[in-house]
Amino acid sequence: MLYREAGDFKTSYRDDSQTFPIKFDRIAYYVLIAVALIVVPFVINDYWANAVLLPFLIYAIAALGLNVLTGYAGQVSLGTGGFMAVGAYASYKLMTSFPDVNIFFHIILSGGITALVGMLFGLPSLRIKGFYLAVATLAAQFFLVWLFNRVPWFYNYSASGQISVPERAVFGIKVTGPQTEAWATYLFCLVFVFLSAWIVRNLTRGSTGRKWMAIRDMDIAAEIIGVNPLTAKLSAFAVSSFFVGVAGALFFSVYLGAVEVGEAFGIQKSFLVLFMIIIGGLGSIFGSFAGAAFMVLMPVLLKNTLVGGLGWATDLAAHLEFMIVGGLILFFLIVEPHGLAALWKVMKEKLRLWPFPH
Repeated sequence: MLYREAGDFKTSYRDDSQTFPIKFDRIAYYVLIAVALIVVPFVINDYWANAVLLPFLIYAIAALGLNVLTGYAGQVSLGTGGFMAVGAYASYKLMTSFPDVNIFFHIILSGGITALVGMLFGLPSLRIKGFYLAVATLAAQFFLVWLFNRVPWFYNYSASGQISVPERAVFGIKVTGPQTEAWATYLFCLVFVFLSAWIVRNLTRGSTGRKWMAIRDMDIAAEIIGVNPLTAKLSAFAVSSFFVGVAGALFFSVYLGAVEVGEAFGIQKSFLVLFMIIIGGLGSIFGSFAGAAFMVLMPVLLKNTLVGGLGWATDLAAHLEFMIVGGLILFFLIVEPHGLAALWKVMKEKLRLWPFPH
């Protein structure tokens, strides 16, 4: 009933290949953008910003980055937390070394530095793949955390080893530091989310994305038909690490404000982002957002419902969260490998025919 296409015809290839070919989808997308830009900033408060919206937006960028590498290019990575740490520490060094530069450019440059580091640790992918590549990226995770812990230059020789974000403003409005408005930090992160999704969507629909997917599906056949594995794999590592670095920089500067690398960017962060794309859907931009939303909202829902409403113990609710996540990962890997995105796609196909028989 909602996805009727009668009278919704295309007169050009450009119209037929657009991101939202169905009119209802386009209208829903524009309404969502309007609500996010116009309505949410006026109703948001500190709780919703810190508990739901900021983590969701930042993790969505990280999930987009990992999905480029694992979902589209087929290169398994367990080093997401380490690359987020690179983005965080790069933004810290840039903000303290160049205080007059706008923080927006610091975040972008942090992503660029992370892309270079990601390409360096992506070199083993030219020789190994699968489990062995996962172990190599896991080694990168531990090495990067060790590096930021052991080299005092990265945290400006602080006695505690912790880094704290300086106060920075955009157009005179503070977006980092203790005295920030919830709507300002939300809009600042929303800009990066919108740009990240737009860039990833265009990359995956173009020749670069086709090369990634060819390498993912069968790398030997892709090389035979002219795809260069060197450029395809390293570009996937670079693009993925760029967005993961941007997410790490935002996670440190806008969301937390002060971090210690082992606690904020440990191995659990790598698994968290990996679970997001597994549950949301590999090789899907919508899946990255769906997985991030699920992994952020589920703990909040369990805490408010079980702990706040029913009086359960906090540790019991946390254990239940682990059980739910583990069960869902097994379910999606066995029953629906493409995650929530595939379920949403099936639901839309049924709505396009309802109430007629399938």
